[in-house]
Amino acid sequence: MKKFFDDIKKDIKFKSAGPGKKLTDDRSSSKPQAPKVPHGAPRKTPTEGAEKAGAAALARIEQQHRPVLKTSQDAIRNQGKLFDFSLMNLKVLANIVSHFVKDLSCFSVSGVFFICPLTGKTLTKTEREMHIKEAILMRFSEDAIEASIMMIHTFNKDKEKVKAAVDVISKYVENICKNPTEEKYRKIKLSNKVFQEKVSGIEGSREYLQALGFESTTLPVDGEDRTEEFLVLPAQESEVLEQMKAHLERLQKGEPVRAKLDHQTQVFRPSQHATHFQLPPDFYNLTAEELKREQQLKSEIVERNTMLRTKAMREKDEQRERRKYNYVLLRVRLPDENILQGTFLAWERVAALYQFVRDSLENGWQPFELMAPGGQKLKDDEELALNECNLAPAAELTFSWDAAVQADIAAAGGKNAILLKAALLENIKILS
Repeated sequence: MKKFFDDIKKDIKFKSAGPGKKLTDDRSSSKPQAPKVPHGAPRKTPTEGAEKAGAAALARIEQQHRPVLKTSQDAIRNQGKLFDFSLMNLKVLANIVSHFVKDLSCFSVSGVFFICPLTGKTLTKTEREMHIKEAILMRFSEDAIEASIMMIHTFNKDKEKVKAAVDVISKYVENICKNPTEEKYRKIKLSNKVFQEKVSGIEGSREYLQALGFESTTLPVDGEDRTEEFLVLPAQESEVLEQMKAHLERLQKGEPVRAKLDHQTQVFRPSQHATHFQLPPDFYNLTAEELKREQQLKSEIVERNTMLRTKAMREKDEQRERRKYNYVLLRVRLPDENILQGTFLAWERVAALYQFVRDSLENGWQPFELMAPGGQKLKDDEELALNECNLAPAAELTFSWDAAVQADIAAAGGKNAILLKAALLENIKILS
């Protein structure tokens, strides 16, 4: 690329140097000699049109900073659309990417959002984990037992390690409740091997013990001239011990605090664009390593299609394809041609989809059916996940009332004037 720009500079310098000169000419002369006119050829006076064209050409040259040169490199670049990103200004590229990310109007949804069960706040994927941690820590001022239990089950991802820590803590509490007068059961040596291996590394475990009443104390080590840190529980009354049993049961039954997916329920007017989906990156579940693997798989497609494949091999490929998506965007076309849209977890059951539609209807008690693309009828009690029904990452479904119930309503002189709840129809939009 550098050579290409150097060639352009030399070409410009050469053309701006004027007519050629002999090596013996005086280089100090500032005015180039006029070209010799062949003997006997009279010089023609330029016409008025030629003079105007020449003047216009000079004016254009003076307005330009440099002439535009058509080189072979230009042709190659135009034909192949090749870009040398190593020479591109990174700030410009960053601005382009930033502008693209911020411009969400091209997507069917602006992203994936969640609702915090502790605060009710709507969160993005990147906000949810930190927000939940902050909400749990704020709970300590209200209920330290509850907050520490939430910490243990939410902050630690390894469920097996959490279970091991809970089992050890349960043993501590059970021994105290069985032997309330024995001091040794009310002391936990922090350097103890079991405590270090199974309890110490679990976030929230120490906070839970302190919420039960354990206090950090430095005590002398028996037979040694040194001290160590212990967690010591003062002697407790029987009523307090009963409360400890209840707190322990809460710990054993604790569950992680997870943000709930926001369906982002939206209604659109009848549109021919209902089957057109443009999903944001949030819907995809591909890491950098998986992206590399996807590129490798593309090169294997031809080989895979030319070989005989067993049912197990086909099912494995289908499962891998389904795992690409964490979320599913579904649109339900109603009898009045309005479109109901919602976002779902890819592994949610079909029953969750039916419940979503039922909650959106004015008369949710009436039975109805949902038809997937291709005429596949989805059952209300279907145990299959949405991605197992080939609905990932997005699909349009067709809604229809149960024919038998509709016939009874019609025979009684009734009719369904309004399908969706008024609150949804107030915010109806146009699908672009």
